[in-house]
Amino acid sequence: MEAQRRKEILARGGLSREWPAEPMLGGWYTEEEIEVVVKAIRESLDPAIGFGFFCDEIVEFEQAFAEYIGTRYALSCTSAGTGLDVAVLALDLQPEDEVIVPALNFRAAPYAVLGTGAKLVLCDCDETLNADPADVEAKMTPNTRAILITHMNGLAAPMDEYREIAERHPHPKYGPPRLIGDAARALGGARNGKKIGTDAWMTVFSLHTMKMMTTLGEGGMITTDDPDLMLRLRALRQWGIAESEDLEIARGKKGTGAAGWGSNYKMTKIQAAVGLVQLRRLDEMIAPRVALARKRSEMLSDIPELTLPYQPVGTEPLYYLYNLLVPREWAGEKRDRLLTMLRQDYGVDTIVANPPVYQADEFVRRATQGQTCPKAEEIGARLFCPPIHPLMSDEDNEYICAAIAEAVERLRLL
Repeated sequence: MEAQRRKEILARGGLSREWPAEPMLGGWYTEEEIEVVVKAIRESLDPAIGFGFFCDEIVEFEQAFAEYIGTRYALSCTSAGTGLDVAVLALDLQPEDEVIVPALNFRAAPYAVLGTGAKLVLCDCDETLNADPADVEAKMTPNTRAILITHMNGLAAPMDEYREIAERHPHPKYGPPRLIGDAARALGGARNGKKIGTDAWMTVFSLHTMKMMTTLGEGGMITTDDPDLMLRLRALRQWGIAESEDLEIARGKKGTGAAGWGSNYKMTKIQAAVGLVQLRRLDEMIAPRVALARKRSEMLSDIPELTLPYQPVGTEPLYYLYNLLVPREWAGEKRDRLLTMLRQDYGVDTIVANPPVYQADEFVRRATQGQTCPKAEEIGARLFCPPIHPLMSDEDNEYICAAIAEAVERLRLL
């Protein structure tokens, strides 16, 4: 962005509205979502119907979601957090078992492993913010049962590489470690023409209020092609009952029944009704976010101190968050000064998403004492994310870029 253009943009004033660094509503709702909620409520007022589970809305939503991703099955649940819990529980881990999880992460995936009593093994990242395949391989042991990969901030991770690593290091009893995807921030993303969710044993998606689409604030979905796994997931979600006619047919069995321990992680009818509308509109909500990010990258491309979001060949990033990295010599304190300047002088909020989880979370830190991931620590000290949203105007996007450019220039001279 040329200096004169930057001055003109900043002279217009500030942002047209407040943009939180991570907006509380990631997409948007229309009258159609409101109408289906009212319809579902009215239909549920009949005592013979109520808000019952295993209703048409939930079944249709799961089927539509599986079709969108390109998998055989999809299972709805209360959130991506409980989805990750269920996913890891399906491994039947023992205390000596290990699950590899990226260190640059939100706490949900590490917590899912620690909740089983198994060993959490943290791996390093690379400049994409995704797990570094070389370090994943370095962390493999005969006790590794799974690799739980987070697709950070909407960029598809190289799942084929992790799968090859798993195949080179089979568990002595269970074979190659299972590959699980945490796509909480990556619904709709793709790599090499394949949607995220088609490239793992199972993948967990978030339908939280901040995410690409939301089922009234909370919700999650798990996708898989494995019929035996799907039966287990259903049992874990619903009091040990593996109830699904097509799955029983797939296994050549009749009827349903208790399949072991389970709890109650079900989505509601109203959420599913809204989810059907949001899913149909998902690509429509993703497109302006991606367009905004591309314009932003063009405007920031001439600032030598900034490393823009990486886009590996074949990936279709979603820019759930727009990652920027300051130079190594600005890591930590000087990066923090930049973020303070943006907030106080320009009204531009930012977030560091995410620093190494063992630095940000005491529970994880205690459970992983002695584990360090130097690259993740460096990236975490250089990282910041300014706000982005599909409804953000071009004018606000320009202002954010102008503010970043001027703040960097001011800091450069200090």
